[in-house]
Amino acid sequence: MLVNGKWTEDWQPVQAKDEQGGFVRQISSFRNWITPNGSAGPTGEGGFAAEAGRYHLYVALICPWASRTLIARKLKKLDDVVSVSVVEPTLTDQGWRFGDYPGSNRDELNGATYLHELYSLADDDFTGRATVPVLWDKKRRTIVNNESAEIVRMFNSGFGALADQSIDLYPQDLRADIDALNERIYPSLNNGVYRAGFATTQIAYTEAYGGVFAMLDDLETRLADGPFLLGAQPTEADIRLFVTLVRFDAAYHGLFKCNLRRLSEYPNLMAYLNRVLAIPGIRATVNIDHIKKGYYSIRSLNPNGIVPDGPDLSDLGF
Repeated sequence: MLVNGKWTEDWQPVQAKDEQGGFVRQISSFRNWITPNGSAGPTGEGGFAAEAGRYHLYVALICPWASRTLIARKLKKLDDVVSVSVVEPTLTDQGWRFGDYPGSNRDELNGATYLHELYSLADDDFTGRATVPVLWDKKRRTIVNNESAEIVRMFNSGFGALADQSIDLYPQDLRADIDALNERIYPSLNNGVYRAGFATTQIAYTEAYGGVFAMLDDLETRLADGPFLLGAQPTEADIRLFVTLVRFDAAYHGLFKCNLRRLSEYPNLMAYLNRVLAIPGIRATVNIDHIKKGYYSIRSLNPNGIVPDGPDLSDLGF
Protein backbone atom coordinates (compact mmCIF):
# COMPACT_ATOMS: atom_id res chain seq x y z
CA MET A 1 0.00 0.00 0.00
CA LEU A 2 1.32 3.41 -0.99
CA VAL A 3 0.42 6.48 1.05
CA ASN A 4 1.50 9.83 -0.40
CA GLY A 5 3.95 8.01 -2.65
CA LYS A 6 5.61 6.02 0.15
CA TRP A 7 5.33 2.30 0.84
CA THR A 8 3.70 1.97 4.26
CA GLU A 9 2.48 -1.57 4.89
CA ASP A 10 2.71 -5.15 3.69
CA TRP A 11 0.66 -6.21 0.67
CA GLN A 12 -2.81 -7.56 1.48
CA PRO A 13 -5.18 -9.22 -1.01
CA VAL A 14 -8.40 -7.77 0.40
CA GLN A 15 -8.56 -4.12 -0.55
CA ALA A 16 -11.89 -3.30 1.09
CA LYS A 17 -14.99 -5.09 2.39
CA ASP A 18 -18.68 -4.35 2.11
CA GLU A 19 -21.11 -4.55 5.01
CA GLN A 20 -21.50 -8.34 4.53
CA GLY A 21 -17.76 -9.01 4.52
CA GLY A 22 -17.59 -9.23 0.74
CA PHE A 23 -14.51 -8.42 -1.33
CA VAL A 24 -14.51 -4.94 -2.92
CA ARG A 25 -12.04 -4.22 -5.73
CA GLN A 26 -10.05 -0.99 -5.91
CA ILE A 27 -10.99 1.42 -8.69
CA SER A 28 -8.19 2.13 -11.17
CA SER A 29 -6.52 5.51 -10.73
CA PHE A 30 -4.81 6.41 -14.04
CA ARG A 31 -7.37 6.83 -16.80
CA ASN A 32 -5.74 8.55 -19.78
CA TRP A 33 -6.14 7.17 -23.30
CA ILE A 34 -3.82 6.64 -26.22
CA THR A 35 -5.49 7.89 -29.41
CA PRO A 36 -4.28 8.03 -33.02
CA ASN A 37 -3.86 11.83 -32.94
CA GLY A 38 -3.23 12.39 -29.23
CA SER A 39 -6.63 13.90 -28.50
CA ALA A 40 -8.23 13.16 -25.14
CA GLY A 41 -10.15 9.93 -24.76
CA PRO A 42 -13.33 9.22 -22.78
CA THR A 43 -11.48 9.99 -19.54
CA GLY A 44 -8.28 11.75 -18.56
CA GLU A 45 -6.23 14.27 -20.50
CA GLY A 46 -4.88 14.37 -24.04
CA GLY A 47 -1.31 14.25 -25.25
CA PHE A 48 -0.86 10.49 -25.58
CA ALA A 49 -0.56 10.00 -29.33
CA ALA A 50 -0.09 6.57 -30.87
CA GLU A 51 3.60 6.10 -31.66
CA ALA A 52 5.62 2.95 -32.23
CA GLY A 53 8.07 2.35 -29.39
CA ARG A 54 6.69 5.04 -27.09
CA TYR A 55 4.62 2.84 -24.77
CA HIS A 56 5.44 -0.07 -22.48
CA LEU A 57 3.13 -2.60 -20.83
CA TYR A 58 3.84 -4.02 -17.38
CA VAL A 59 1.97 -7.27 -16.64
CA ALA A 60 1.78 -10.30 -14.37
CA LEU A 61 1.05 -13.61 -16.10
CA ILE A 62 -0.85 -14.78 -13.02
CA CYS A 63 -3.32 -11.87 -13.36
CA PRO A 64 -6.39 -12.25 -15.59
CA TRP A 65 -6.82 -8.49 -15.93
CA ALA A 66 -3.24 -8.07 -17.17
CA SER A 67 -3.63 -11.06 -19.46
CA ARG A 68 -6.58 -9.38 -21.17
CA THR A 69 -4.22 -6.66 -22.35
CA LEU A 70 -1.56 -9.13 -23.49
CA ILE A 71 -4.14 -10.93 -25.62
CA ALA A 72 -5.42 -7.71 -27.19
CA ARG A 73 -1.83 -6.64 -27.92
CA LYS A 74 -1.16 -10.00 -29.55
CA LEU A 75 -4.36 -10.11 -31.64
CA LYS A 76 -3.87 -6.55 -32.88
CA LYS A 77 -0.26 -7.37 -33.79
CA LEU A 78 1.23 -4.65 -31.60
CA ASP A 79 4.21 -6.75 -30.47
CA ASP A 80 6.70 -4.42 -32.16
CA VAL A 81 4.79 -1.27 -31.20
CA VAL A 82 4.27 -1.74 -27.44
CA SER A 83 7.07 -3.41 -25.43
CA VAL A 84 6.35 -5.61 -22.38
CA SER A 85 7.81 -6.46 -18.98
CA VAL A 86 6.57 -9.35 -16.83
CA VAL A 87 6.81 -9.33 -13.02
CA GLU A 88 7.59 -12.46 -11.02
CA PRO A 89 4.56 -14.60 -10.11
CA THR A 90 5.08 -14.73 -6.34
CA LEU A 91 3.47 -11.88 -4.43
CA THR A 92 5.87 -10.34 -1.92
CA ASP A 93 5.27 -8.13 1.12
CA GLN A 94 5.75 -5.19 -1.25
CA GLY A 95 3.51 -6.59 -3.96
CA TRP A 96 4.68 -7.33 -7.52
CA ARG A 97 8.44 -7.63 -7.96
CA PHE A 98 10.67 -7.70 -11.03
CA GLY A 99 13.30 -10.44 -11.20
CA ASP A 100 14.72 -13.54 -12.80
CA TYR A 101 12.01 -16.16 -12.25
CA PRO A 102 11.56 -18.03 -15.58
CA GLY A 103 9.17 -16.08 -17.79
CA SER A 104 9.76 -12.84 -15.86
CA ASN A 105 11.98 -9.80 -16.47
CA ARG A 106 13.92 -7.18 -14.62
CA ASP A 107 12.71 -3.64 -15.24
CA GLU A 108 15.28 -2.48 -17.75
CA LEU A 109 13.21 0.58 -18.61
CA ASN A 110 12.94 2.31 -15.22
CA GLY A 111 15.17 0.19 -13.00
CA ALA A 112 12.40 -0.54 -10.51
CA THR A 113 12.60 -3.51 -8.14
CA TYR A 114 8.90 -3.38 -7.22
CA LEU A 115 5.97 -2.29 -9.32
CA HIS A 116 4.89 0.23 -6.69
CA GLU A 117 8.01 2.26 -7.50
CA LEU A 118 6.50 3.05 -10.91
CA TYR A 119 3.39 4.44 -9.27
CA SER A 120 5.50 6.71 -7.10
CA LEU A 121 7.52 7.75 -10.15
CA ALA A 122 4.33 8.67 -12.01
CA ASP A 123 2.78 10.44 -9.01
CA ASP A 124 4.96 11.17 -5.98
CA ASP A 125 1.79 11.72 -3.91
CA PHE A 126 -0.05 8.54 -5.00
CA THR A 127 -2.11 6.71 -2.37
CA GLY A 128 -3.44 3.24 -3.15
CA ARG A 129 -2.41 -0.20 -4.37
CA ALA A 130 0.05 -0.79 -7.19
CA THR A 131 -1.80 -3.09 -9.58
CA VAL A 132 -1.18 -4.61 -13.00
CA PRO A 133 -1.54 -3.96 -15.85
CA VAL A 134 0.30 -0.67 -16.18
CA LEU A 135 0.53 1.09 -19.54
CA TRP A 136 3.59 3.34 -19.33
CA ASP A 137 4.59 6.32 -21.47
CA LYS A 138 8.36 6.31 -22.03
CA LYS A 139 8.35 9.87 -23.37
CA ARG A 140 6.49 11.51 -20.48
CA ARG A 141 7.70 8.94 -17.92
CA THR A 142 4.28 8.40 -16.46
CA ILE A 143 1.44 5.91 -16.29
CA VAL A 144 -1.08 6.36 -19.06
CA ASN A 145 -3.66 3.92 -17.73
CA ASN A 146 -3.95 1.02 -15.30
CA GLU A 147 -7.50 -0.10 -16.13
CA SER A 148 -7.37 -3.32 -18.14
CA ALA A 149 -10.74 -2.87 -19.86
CA GLU A 150 -9.66 0.51 -21.20
CA ILE A 151 -6.22 -0.70 -22.27
CA VAL A 152 -7.90 -3.48 -24.27
CA ARG A 153 -9.98 -0.88 -26.10
CA MET A 154 -6.94 1.33 -26.66
CA PHE A 155 -5.09 -1.57 -28.25
CA ASN A 156 -8.14 -2.27 -30.40
CA SER A 157 -8.62 1.22 -31.80
CA GLY A 158 -6.20 3.72 -30.25
CA PHE A 159 -3.17 2.85 -32.35
CA GLY A 160 -4.76 3.41 -35.74
CA ALA A 161 -2.72 2.11 -38.66
CA LEU A 162 -0.01 0.79 -36.32
CA ALA A 163 -2.36 -2.06 -35.36
CA ASP A 164 -3.90 -4.83 -37.45
CA GLN A 165 -7.08 -3.31 -38.87
CA SER A 166 -8.47 -6.66 -40.03
CA ILE A 167 -9.42 -7.57 -36.46
CA ASP A 168 -11.99 -5.56 -34.52
CA LEU A 169 -12.55 -6.68 -30.94
CA TYR A 170 -15.28 -4.09 -30.35
CA PRO A 171 -17.22 -3.80 -33.63
CA GLN A 172 -19.81 -1.08 -33.82
CA ASP A 173 -22.72 -3.41 -34.58
CA LEU A 174 -21.98 -5.61 -31.54
CA ARG A 175 -21.08 -2.99 -28.94
CA ALA A 176 -24.41 -3.06 -27.15
CA ASP A 177 -24.29 -6.87 -26.95
CA ILE A 178 -20.65 -6.87 -25.81
CA ASP A 179 -21.36 -4.30 -23.11
CA ALA A 180 -24.40 -6.26 -21.91
CA LEU A 181 -22.41 -9.50 -21.69
CA ASN A 182 -19.53 -7.80 -19.88
CA GLU A 183 -21.95 -6.35 -17.34
CA ARG A 184 -23.30 -9.84 -16.59
CA ILE A 185 -20.10 -11.87 -16.66
CA TYR A 186 -17.84 -9.50 -14.71
CA PRO A 187 -19.63 -9.40 -11.33
CA SER A 188 -20.75 -13.01 -11.29
CA LEU A 189 -17.69 -14.76 -12.77
CA ASN A 190 -14.63 -12.59 -13.54
CA ASN A 191 -14.82 -10.89 -10.16
CA GLY A 192 -17.12 -13.51 -8.68
CA VAL A 193 -14.30 -16.00 -8.16
CA TYR A 194 -12.39 -13.33 -6.22
CA ARG A 195 -15.48 -12.48 -4.21
CA ALA A 196 -15.72 -16.15 -3.25
CA GLY A 197 -12.02 -16.62 -2.57
CA PHE A 198 -11.56 -13.47 -0.51
CA ALA A 199 -14.91 -13.46 1.28
CA THR A 200 -14.59 -12.91 5.01
CA THR A 201 -18.06 -14.14 5.96
CA GLN A 202 -20.04 -17.25 5.06
CA ILE A 203 -22.91 -15.25 3.62
CA ALA A 204 -20.61 -13.30 1.29
CA TYR A 205 -18.90 -16.49 0.16
CA THR A 206 -22.15 -18.40 -0.45
CA GLU A 207 -23.61 -15.55 -2.50
CA ALA A 208 -20.49 -15.27 -4.67
CA TYR A 209 -20.18 -19.06 -5.06
CA GLY A 210 -23.76 -19.32 -6.28
CA GLY A 211 -23.22 -16.56 -8.82
CA VAL A 212 -20.08 -18.21 -10.22
CA PHE A 213 -21.81 -21.49 -11.02
CA ALA A 214 -25.05 -19.92 -12.20
CA MET A 215 -23.00 -18.02 -14.78
CA LEU A 216 -20.96 -21.08 -15.77
CA ASP A 217 -24.18 -23.04 -16.28
CA ASP A 218 -25.59 -20.22 -18.40
CA LEU A 219 -22.44 -20.01 -20.51
CA GLU A 220 -22.39 -23.79 -21.00
CA THR A 221 -25.83 -23.50 -22.58
CA ARG A 222 -24.96 -20.38 -24.57
CA LEU A 223 -21.87 -21.97 -26.11
CA ALA A 224 -23.60 -25.17 -27.18
CA ASP A 225 -23.66 -23.83 -30.75
CA GLY A 226 -20.37 -21.85 -30.55
CA PRO A 227 -17.93 -20.97 -31.75
CA PHE A 228 -17.65 -17.68 -29.79
CA LEU A 229 -19.91 -15.67 -27.52
CA LEU A 230 -21.30 -13.40 -30.22
CA GLY A 231 -20.83 -15.31 -33.43
CA ALA A 232 -18.11 -16.51 -35.73
CA GLN A 233 -15.39 -14.07 -34.64
CA PRO A 234 -13.89 -13.47 -31.17
CA THR A 235 -14.56 -10.13 -29.54
CA GLU A 236 -13.52 -8.29 -26.40
CA ALA A 237 -16.16 -10.30 -24.52
CA ASP A 238 -14.35 -13.54 -25.38
CA ILE A 239 -11.04 -12.16 -24.10
CA ARG A 240 -12.65 -11.20 -20.81
CA LEU A 241 -14.28 -14.61 -20.37
CA PHE A 242 -11.28 -16.64 -21.50
CA VAL A 243 -8.81 -15.28 -18.94
CA THR A 244 -11.06 -16.42 -16.09
CA LEU A 245 -11.92 -19.81 -17.56
CA VAL A 246 -8.31 -20.77 -18.27
CA ARG A 247 -7.41 -20.17 -14.60
CA PHE A 248 -10.43 -21.91 -13.15
CA ASP A 249 -9.25 -25.47 -12.58
CA ALA A 250 -5.66 -24.44 -11.87
CA ALA A 251 -6.53 -21.93 -9.12
CA TYR A 252 -10.11 -20.92 -8.50
CA HIS A 253 -11.58 -24.40 -8.05
CA GLY A 254 -9.28 -25.27 -5.17
CA LEU A 255 -7.73 -22.17 -3.65
CA PHE A 256 -10.79 -19.94 -4.06
CA LYS A 257 -13.20 -22.68 -2.94
CA CYS A 258 -15.20 -22.60 -6.20
CA ASN A 259 -15.45 -26.38 -6.05
CA LEU A 260 -18.98 -27.37 -7.05
CA ARG A 261 -17.64 -28.53 -10.40
CA ARG A 262 -14.36 -28.32 -12.30
CA LEU A 263 -14.45 -26.54 -15.62
CA SER A 264 -13.45 -29.84 -17.23
CA GLU A 265 -16.96 -31.06 -16.36
CA TYR A 266 -18.47 -28.54 -18.79
CA PRO A 267 -17.98 -29.97 -22.30
CA ASN A 268 -19.07 -26.85 -24.19
CA LEU A 269 -16.89 -24.54 -22.12
CA MET A 270 -13.91 -26.85 -22.58
CA ALA A 271 -14.45 -26.96 -26.34
CA TYR A 272 -14.70 -23.15 -26.30
CA LEU A 273 -11.46 -22.84 -24.32
CA ASN A 274 -9.65 -24.99 -26.82
CA ARG A 275 -11.02 -22.92 -29.71
CA VAL A 276 -9.72 -19.74 -28.11
CA LEU A 277 -6.35 -21.35 -27.33
CA ALA A 278 -6.10 -22.32 -31.01
CA ILE A 279 -6.22 -18.67 -32.13
CA PRO A 280 -2.65 -17.76 -33.13
CA GLY A 281 -0.81 -16.02 -30.30
CA ILE A 282 -3.28 -16.75 -27.49
CA ARG A 283 -1.53 -19.77 -25.96
CA ALA A 284 1.69 -17.76 -25.58
CA THR A 285 -0.10 -15.43 -23.15
CA VAL A 286 -0.96 -18.30 -20.75
CA ASN A 287 1.64 -19.52 -18.26
CA ILE A 288 0.16 -22.16 -15.95
CA ASP A 289 3.33 -22.24 -13.82
CA HIS A 290 3.02 -18.50 -13.11
CA ILE A 291 -0.72 -18.85 -12.46
CA LYS A 292 -0.31 -21.63 -9.89
CA LYS A 293 2.85 -20.21 -8.32
CA GLY A 294 1.27 -16.78 -8.03
CA TYR A 295 -2.12 -17.63 -6.62
CA TYR A 296 -0.75 -20.16 -4.16
CA SER A 297 1.72 -17.56 -2.88
CA ILE A 298 -1.15 -15.58 -1.31
CA ARG A 299 -0.40 -16.26 2.35
CA SER A 300 -3.85 -15.37 3.65
CA LEU A 301 -5.25 -18.24 1.58
CA ASN A 302 -2.28 -20.63 1.63
CA PRO A 303 -0.04 -19.93 4.66
CA ASN A 304 2.48 -22.69 3.95
CA GLY A 305 2.94 -21.72 0.31
CA ILE A 306 2.58 -25.27 -1.00
CA VAL A 307 1.78 -25.32 -4.73
CA PRO A 308 -0.28 -28.36 -5.76
CA ASP A 309 1.13 -30.72 -8.36
CA GLY A 310 -2.27 -30.98 -10.05
CA PRO A 311 -4.68 -30.66 -11.60
CA ASP A 312 -4.27 -32.51 -14.89
CA LEU A 313 -4.74 -29.90 -17.61
CA SER A 314 -3.78 -32.10 -20.55
CA ASP A 315 -7.27 -31.60 -22.04
CA LEU A 316 -6.15 -28.03 -22.68
CA GLY A 317 -2.69 -29.00 -23.88
CA PHE A 318 -0.86 -27.87 -20.72
